[in-house]
Amino acid sequence: MNKREKGNFYETLACEYITDNGGIIIERNYRSKKGEVDIIARDGKYLCFVEVKYRTSDRYGEAERAVDFNKQRTISRVCDYYLFSKHFGSETPIRFDVVAINTDINNINVLKWHKNAFDYISNWR
Repeated sequence: MNKREKGNFYETLACEYITDNGGIIIERNYRSKKGEVDIIARDGKYLCFVEVKYRTSDRYGEAERAVDFNKQRTISRVCDYYLFSKHFGSETPIRFDVVAINTDINNINVLKWHKNAFDYISNWR
């Protein structure tokens, strides 16, 4: 399995997990000139911008720790562009989530949906 196939596999697992837990998938692999976000979903009143991270070992730490400041800033910019281009108002409640997929010692995928995993990063920081 190449890197793209692996990414699609884990993103599909994340989408199924979100759906199984009450979310509604709106977009997958949304790309704009500002960057890319893995999943855009609805969860109750929130429009969620979701990054999917997976780790097959803990050699480099847990998956949820891999969403660094630069990735958070990129997702924030994609969010701005998405809201503008899809004509969402400033009152739209948004949230930034991470679905972490870690493979345990028995090679079983363990998924965690970290809601509100990070805050919006302003352009002016």
